[in-house]
Amino acid sequence: MSITAIQVKELRDKTGAGFMDAKKALSEVDGDLEKAAELLRQKGMASAEKKMGRIASEGLIGSYVHNGKIGVLLEVNCETDFVARNEEFQQLVKDICLQIASSAPEYVSREEIPASVIEEEKRIESGKEDLQNKPENIREKIVQGRVDKMLGEKVLLEQNFVKEPAVTIEELIKQKIAKIGEKITIRRFTRFVLGEGLEKRQENFADEVMKEMKK
Repeated sequence: MSITAIQVKELRDKTGAGFMDAKKALSEVDGDLEKAAELLRQKGMASAEKKMGRIASEGLIGSYVHNGKIGVLLEVNCETDFVARNEEFQQLVKDICLQIASSAPEYVSREEIPASVIEEEKRIESGKEDLQNKPENIREKIVQGRVDKMLGEKVLLEQNFVKEPAVTIEELIKQKIAKIGEKITIRRFTRFVLGEGLEKRQENFADEVMKEMKK
């Protein structure tokens, strides 16, 4: 199948891939844009994995404050100051700050979740009424599935990127690694909500941030 320059440009705009990589991917899937994008994402992840063993001690501390109600501080590391000053890297940091503000993760990765938290969630799920008449082996599988889903929603890397829900934050970072050519890691973050823990009227600031991200 003959691949046109318009198809290549569309794929490049969608993925950030180089011209020849985009053209090759389209050729491999007979011009199917979505399949080509998936293929490039898979290859990007493969190349990104090779970079994960490098040292990344440069980067940025990003911040975001929404209407004085929600605040985020975030550290994202890369390998060189040159990349830290790159506009695309800086945009990535901003996007992740907005993600944290809107989706309220509690951990960067699943490895950070204390075993005590996992066991407590399992205990709570196991005690739910709808599971009491299930056979034990079935109950265990259901509990594990529910807990995995719940914990995944609390992990930043496993959350779906608000601007592009088909991609997780982890996949987004690996795409940027493949494009920029350096290791990129999220080291830590803190999310503040005005008056958190104090008695007050209910306000959904996260929804406000979500709307702003989609503008």
